[in-house]
Amino acid sequence: MRTIPYKEDLTTEFKSDVKRYPDNDLIDEIVGMANTKGGSLYLGVEDDGEITGVNKIHKDAIGVTALIANNTVPSLSVRADIITEEEKDVLKIEIPMSRTVVSTRSGKMLKRRLKADGSPEVIPLYSYEIVSRLSELALLDFSAGPLAGSSLEDLDPNLRVKLRNVIQTMPDGEKNLLSLSDEELDKALRLTTEIDGKVYPTVTGMLLIGREKRISELMPTAKASFQVLEGTKVRVNTDLSASLLEVIEKFETYANAWNPEREVDYGLFRFAIPEFDKAAFREGLINAFCHRDYTMLGTVRVLIDDEGLTISSPGGFIDGVTLENLLTVEPHGKNPALADALKRIGLAEKTGRGIDRIYEGSIIYGRPWPDFSETTSTNVKLFIQRAKADNQFTKFIADEQNRLGRPLSIYALMILSLLKNEKRLTIARIAEMTHLAEGKLRGSIENLIEDGLVEGVGSGKSRSYLLSEKVYKESNQSIQYVRQTGIDKVLYPELILKLAKTQDGFITKQDVIDLLKVTPAKAYSEIKNLVREGKLYRFCGGKYTKYKVK
Repeated sequence: MRTIPYKEDLTTEFKSDVKRYPDNDLIDEIVGMANTKGGSLYLGVEDDGEITGVNKIHKDAIGVTALIANNTVPSLSVRADIITEEEKDVLKIEIPMSRTVVSTRSGKMLKRRLKADGSPEVIPLYSYEIVSRLSELALLDFSAGPLAGSSLEDLDPNLRVKLRNVIQTMPDGEKNLLSLSDEELDKALRLTTEIDGKVYPTVTGMLLIGREKRISELMPTAKASFQVLEGTKVRVNTDLSASLLEVIEKFETYANAWNPEREVDYGLFRFAIPEFDKAAFREGLINAFCHRDYTMLGTVRVLIDDEGLTISSPGGFIDGVTLENLLTVEPHGKNPALADALKRIGLAEKTGRGIDRIYEGSIIYGRPWPDFSETTSTNVKLFIQRAKADNQFTKFIADEQNRLGRPLSIYALMILSLLKNEKRLTIARIAEMTHLAEGKLRGSIENLIEDGLVEGVGSGKSRSYLLSEKVYKESNQSIQYVRQTGIDKVLYPELILKLAKTQDGFITKQDVIDLLKVTPAKAYSEIKNLVREGKLYRFCGGKYTKYKVK
């Protein structure tokens, strides 16, 4: 069986070695991969995946490892092994992703990217991109540094007053900041920094309380746009290069105007269900500004169209964050100083888990989950689909949270949402769909069972879970519950007889246990019922009693 991939991608590279691949070119490829995502380079494989074999000069894996270490700065430690595929030797070089920027011995800095046709290439890593790379690796906080060309006169006193008002009015704003002088406040929030005895605005300071004209001049990357499309007609198209305090306020105002609400009866009360959850919108917007790459040209874009809401921002996920671990990875970002300031004034979620709130905003209304699947290495894209709310599910979640006196965890909400849509799932399937560890899910499922919201069916690995009878009953779906729980029991006799017939008419209690994933007592009960009905009879007794089809 072939272990070498059949095609190249961002982390897989093929190089022909029939005519001995040049060492300098090999070093370039290695550096490019180390400065991107790392990966594996196969020496002795053509671009189309054909295996032609490694040149005898490169069969010395230890020598190639030393060659790479001696010609990279800082020295790269790679793993090289000769592997045999299709009766030909290939040198496999495994390159780790570097935790800093690597260059060749001659000083070339390179990175890897995918071309329009999907094939990879190595291109220069320019000096201005180093800051972005270090930010991705969480080795540099660009937002905490002074902004070149700026001075304290570039900070707007009126915006500082606005910032104080935000702290005062936001529930999570740190009220002790209000007692500080302007200079102390700037220092506490890292809006300014001191260099050689002189105070300068930081990138964070300019983004939060900088004058609009100076932000436009000094930070051409700090742009934002808000668009609304109806079909192909443009209803709103606004571009801003202003303080984040102003941009966030204006964008929320724009969004509210295009976010219709529908009132629903809730007992004696009525409450409004918005098209897009307002808390989720704010968190998505804050995340876009907070974690965007301010060294990269581009625009934070908010788009509302017939399909839904899209919020995109320049720069990919920070190193270590993937689509699979969004909900579990430790909170961290490209701009820690900016993130910290936004948390302390009350605009950002204190725990750094704003992503939970984004998911919650869709789940509590029974809608499709937020979608980050179109995120690339240069752009993070959040999409929230337009969808009709499930009023019964919304009422159920609200009732349970009121009964428990606390909000349900995001894991619990995700499990309930999946069971609502899929009806029955095993824990393995839930783990696959949520990208959460089975250990964490087991705890959440057990809590839901104790709360009477979920129940299990079967045992062992095939044990599955469904919403409880209480949940179905409160949703006026008792028939669906009976269908989900009763269908297996109805089929039990048929399945037992079918298995017996495939075993020359014989079956044991252990066979029934293995077949139905039930307890020994339940297995015996099912067999006893079939004996009583005259469909089985006891063939022989003893420790391993057998029953035979009549």
